[in-house]
Amino acid sequence: MVDEDIKLIGKDGIRRDGRKFDELRPITIEAGVLKRADGSAYLEWGENKVLAAVYGPREMHPRHAQNPSRAVVQARYNMAAFSVPDRKRPGPDRRSVEISKIMSEALEEIIFVEQFPRSSVDVFVEVLEASAGTRCAALTAASVALADAGIPMSDMISSCAAGKIDGQIVLDLGKKEDNFGEADVPLGMVTSSGKITLLQMDGNLTLDEYKKVMELAMNACREIYQIQREALKKRYSTSLEGYEDIEDTEEE
Repeated sequence: MVDEDIKLIGKDGIRRDGRKFDELRPITIEAGVLKRADGSAYLEWGENKVLAAVYGPREMHPRHAQNPSRAVVQARYNMAAFSVPDRKRPGPDRRSVEISKIMSEALEEIIFVEQFPRSSVDVFVEVLEASAGTRCAALTAASVALADAGIPMSDMISSCAAGKIDGQIVLDLGKKEDNFGEADVPLGMVTSSGKITLLQMDGNLTLDEYKKVMELAMNACREIYQIQREALKKRYSTSLEGYEDIEDTEEE
C-alpha cells in the first residue's frame, strides 16, 4: 500500500537514493569464492549481499526421488537471521520456499538436464544482507555459480525488477520503493535468446505501464549479463595467470 506522506521521487525526478528512473543500484560479482563448492559466486547489489554455491551434478538422494531420464535441479534460497534489521526466525518460511521453487524452475530452463539422468544439481543461495530485490540477486548469483562449476547449460540467466512508484515506472526498486511503491515486477531472462524464465508481479499496472516495465527490466538484464561475464573472465584469467607462473618456475 502506498503511504501518501512518503515521496519516493523528488520534484527534480531523482529518486530518494539519488538514482534516475532507469538506473541500477551498483552491482559487483566475484566468481569462485568457495574452494569446497563445485562453483560459487558472491554478489553485492546495492545493500544486498548474496552468496551462491553449486554442487553437482551428483547422485540424487534419496534414490526414489531420482528421475531416470534427467537431472533434478534443487535450489535452496535462505535469508540469514541477521540479514534484516528485525532479526528473522532461522529456517525456511513460506517466502523462501516459494523463491526456492521459482529458482529451481528458472534454472532448469538453461541446464542441459537430459545429460545427467538420476542426478541432482544442488544450488544453495544464502542472503547475508537484504535490501529489496533479493530473488533477482539470488538468481543472478546462482547463474554465475553454475557457470563457474562448468555445468553444461545454454547460457546464464540475468535477473532484475522494475516497477511503479509515485505513478512513475522505475528500474530496480530499493527497499523503501519496494515497501511503499505501487507495483513490482521481478524478471529473469536468458539474454542470448531473450527467453523469460522468471516473471512475477506484485501490484497493478496498465498495459502500457507493463510494456514499459518489461522494456526497462529486459534492458537492465542485458547490462547485468555483461557484469556476470566479466566476473567469470576475471576468475579464469586470474587462474590462467597463476598456471603460467607455475610453468615459468618449473622451466627455471
